[in-house]
Order: sequence, then C-alpha cells, then structure tokens
Amino acid sequence: MPTPAEFYQRDRDWHPPANTPVYKTSVTRSPQYALLSLQQSVSEITGPTFGHNDIDPMDRDLIHNYAKDGSSAIGERIILHGRVLDENARPIPNTLVEIWQANAGGRYRHKKDTYLAPIDPNFGGCGRTLTDENGYYFFRTVKPGAYPWRNYVNSWRPAHIHMSIFGTAFCQRLITQCYFEGDPLIEKCPIVNTIPGLPAQAQLVAALDMNASVPLDSIAYKFDVVLRGRRATLFENRL
Repeated sequence: MPTPAEFYQRDRDWHPPANTPVYKTSVTRSPQYALLSLQQSVSEITGPTFGHNDIDPMDRDLIHNYAKDGSSAIGERIILHGRVLDENARPIPNTLVEIWQANAGGRYRHKKDTYLAPIDPNFGGCGRTLTDENGYYFFRTVKPGAYPWRNYVNSWRPAHIHMSIFGTAFCQRLITQCYFEGDPLIEKCPIVNTIPGLPAQAQLVAALDMNASVPLDSIAYKFDVVLRGRRATLFENRL
C-alpha cells in the first residue's frame, strides 16, 4: 500500500503571528525562536479514525445532552451547521467535529471561570458529531453569551463557539473559533484582531441561515470549515 500523499504547505499569511502584543498573554506564551520546517512523515500525514459507534446521537444536541429530568438548556436556541471540506473543495466524510462553549449568560462550566453570570444546571457546554458522506455536520445548542476578560480594563469576548476538527491526519487537524454574523464585538476583539486582514477574519464568522432555521424553534447559522488539502499521489507514469 503506497504512503499517503503529503499535505499542502500551510499559508501563514492567513494566520496570526504567535507574538501579538494586542493580545497580552501571547507575549509570554509565544515561542521566542523561529519555527522549524520539517518534512511531513507518516506520523503527520495519517491520523485516527472514528466510527459511529463512538458517538451517541445525543452528543450533537447541547440543549438536552446535559439536561436533567426532561429539562432543557436556557437561552436562544440555535442550529450550527455546515460542511467540512479540504482545499481541493472535496468533502471530508466521517471526521470528528467537537465543540465547547459558554452558556447563554457567558459562563463556562469550569471551576476557574469566576464570571458572575449563573451556571445553567441543564447545560454542559460541549458536544461532538461525525460528518456524513458529504462532509456535513450540525449541532443544536444555545447561543453563547459574551463575557469579560482581563486583556484591558473593559475587554469583552464576542459570542463564540470553540471547534476542533480532526480531518484525516494529524497534519490536517484544526482548532478554531466560530463567531456569529452581526455581532458588534467581533471587530473590537483583541484576539480576532491578531488575524491579519478582514478577509481572513471573515472566515471565522458563521452566516445567518434563515433557510435552515426552524420556525418557532431555532435560528440557524452556517459555518463551513476548510482543512488543508492533500497533494495528489505521485505515480511514475503520471504527474
């Protein structure tokens, strides 16, 4: 069996520099030396596989997957959906998509989160699913609230959902954040502003999707994810 082909080189013009003083904690957490460029090996161009037996159908429903006694999470009910593709516009099926987020008041279920917003006893704040054969995924959840943080005296994070997408290889894995169309805090966020250029920042904003919204139930947002593309396998008789 031939070795899988390598992935395209990462385009760092779309990524923020590691050291961005506007995002204060990046100064002490960023590497102080130039990054190393390494040839991709089998350990990077292959990765874990997941089956439907690993996922409970309720894992994608954050409104109910932590709720007790038939209750549901409090907040604006939303659907987050989209496709996972690669740079060649090919769908990536059966890949693990995980999300975690604050509740509708802007508080995480974490012992170090001391924001004064209340904990929702029926909201755990995390979920996971597998993409289908077309690379499609969806979650039901509540829209997270904005919350304050100590970057400046009066800094607030816009509403966002954290996402982890495994892809087909460790080299392809992506951890990112999804924001929501129309949020005025996006353009004021020091973390968002570490990303060079408005086109790159816009890639992190989920679009309002009224066609996928459920009347009298949930508003939908569409968020497609593009992972690194893989080069074509090289054959001796064909480039």
